Amino acid sequence: MKKYQGSMVALVTPFSNGKVDFAALEKMVEFQIQNGTTCLVVTGTTGECPTLTNEEHIEVIKRSVEVANGRVPVMAGAGSNNPVEAIALSNAAKEVGADCLLHNAGYYNRPNQEGLYAHFKMVHDNTDLPIFIYNVPGRTVVNISSETVAKLSKLERVVGIKDATGNLERPWLERNMIDKPFIFLSGEDSTAVSFNVAGGVGVISVTANVAPALVAKVQNLTLEKKWEEAAEQQLKLMKLHKLMFKEPSPAPAKYAASLLGLCKEDVRLPILPVSDSLRAEIKAEMQKLELI
Repeated sequence: MKKYQGSMVALVTPFSNGKVDFAALEKMVEFQIQNGTTCLVVTGTTGECPTLTNEEHIEVIKRSVEVANGRVPVMAGAGSNNPVEAIALSNAAKEVGADCLLHNAGYYNRPNQEGLYAHFKMVHDNTDLPIFIYNVPGRTVVNISSETVAKLSKLERVVGIKDATGNLERPWLERNMIDKPFIFLSGEDSTAVSFNVAGGVGVISVTANVAPALVAKVQNLTLEKKWEEAAEQQLKLMKLHKLMFKEPSPAPAKYAASLLGLCKEDVRLPILPVSDSLRAEIKAEMQKLELI
């Protein structure tokens, strides 16, 4: 259980001239590990998985695993609204060394709760790695109910959830429904401390792309039950958390990473680079936090 806790980064996928910049990816992985990140979450939403080819998707996982070299686990985003595709991505991720999988609900199809359960069960029954459910209704339109989460938790290799609902009631409810060790991870930076009060043990963070040491500090304080100190540090980060989503993600995170010399700010359509006004805000906040 302790393998997946603390500050876990939702890593961006760096691009250059329309291609994945693997040299930059390797630099970013090293930067994360050196600054206290406990797990690399790659090829997820922040990694622009919808616009990666299958070959790019698997190669990003492979390179991340190679650079991490066992120092931290790699969680591979392998979700799809098509369970057949999700299974194929999952098994390919295993082949290149991923430690576990992140699977989202069926966007666009808009299944009911029975359909969601059947989707995740089919993926579970045809793959081998531990699975984290990813509930992010703001992107998938469908919400995985707490009752469905509890039902899914009974599957052997469903080990936890990334909860990006922002509903801080959910971990309390689900802890009462689930009777096995289960890992609760926040998928939202701004509510991560409050989520941990309710039983969470970590965050899959966008802000950690550019402030990994600060996000790790907050998470470590919560794990030590030093709530007042964690709240104080979280307060300092709140503006940066919000700036990372002021325009479509991951453009703000990529621009911020470019200021650190980690990668270019290139994104793929339909995401656009950030506006000049947001650039100024991000740069000013990073200077305030002494990141640059």
